Amino acid sequence: MKIHKLTGPSLIGVAAALWAFDGLVRRSLFVLDPLTIVFFEHLVGTIFLAPYFLQIDWEKVKKLAGPLLFVALFSGLLGTLWFTAALLAVQFIPFSVVFLLQKLQPIFAIASARILLGEKMSNKYLKWAGLALVAAYFVTFPGGVVSLAQQGNNIIAALYALGAAFAWGVSTSFSKKMLNTLPSQQVTAIRFGATSILAFAVLLMADGFGGITIPDISQWARFIFIALSTGMVALLIYYRGLKSTPVKVSTIMELLFPLLAILIDAVVYQTHLVFSQYAAAGVLLFAIYRVAQSVQDRKKVA
Repeated sequence: MKIHKLTGPSLIGVAAALWAFDGLVRRSLFVLDPLTIVFFEHLVGTIFLAPYFLQIDWEKVKKLAGPLLFVALFSGLLGTLWFTAALLAVQFIPFSVVFLLQKLQPIFAIASARILLGEKMSNKYLKWAGLALVAAYFVTFPGGVVSLAQQGNNIIAALYALGAAFAWGVSTSFSKKMLNTLPSQQVTAIRFGATSILAFAVLLMADGFGGITIPDISQWARFIFIALSTGMVALLIYYRGLKSTPVKVSTIMELLFPLLAILIDAVVYQTHLVFSQYAAAGVLLFAIYRVAQSVQDRKKVA
């Protein structure tokens, strides 16, 4: 199916599926510190997105300075930094605890969408969204038990993950505000460019020019691969979907991310899933379907 024929929720589902592989893709970069990874990841993405900067109406961008700064700082820089730091804290294996963030991210996103965008939540929506959150929790944690004592760094990873949950959740609403004014490709380019500048500034303040680690050839290749898969391309697809999708629906569709990540963890690292995880996965998929369906029902009514 061609991308332009996909619905908004479907595009978000595609982006979430790509993000599920992010832990695998980034694993070979663990020798670099998180801030360096964030900078070069966004720098490579910015280079690919350079043509879109020529199309931007900078007068409109000036009016969106607040949302832009928040998204660049919290979603682009801090959210990605904290997420990468969480993965590093558990050395990428196993990384299930990191996806604790996906259980709270929708709460931050839904609350901010209500405050910033005035999105209303029907009882039907709250029922299916709530079920999706509960199911996602049981998919990630066997039997619903969170064991932070399995590894010494798991608690640190969980705290970083919670920071990323706030950063990404609230940034979804600010991104939606930007998408109401600018095309999705331009919003993606602006976010990557602004985040590159912020990350570079922080690197300079922390280490100076001489302290910046320059990636080797294999690491450059990995950054390019990330840009063309789980990074820039995934965000382009996500913003395309978010432009026509309410935040309250988008954030539930994103729960496909932890669902697929846990399945990948099971296949690649031979972790064993219990019955409750399989059952919860089925419930989660159905709840996500019903939330996505609510968008189509709303359009039919309109």
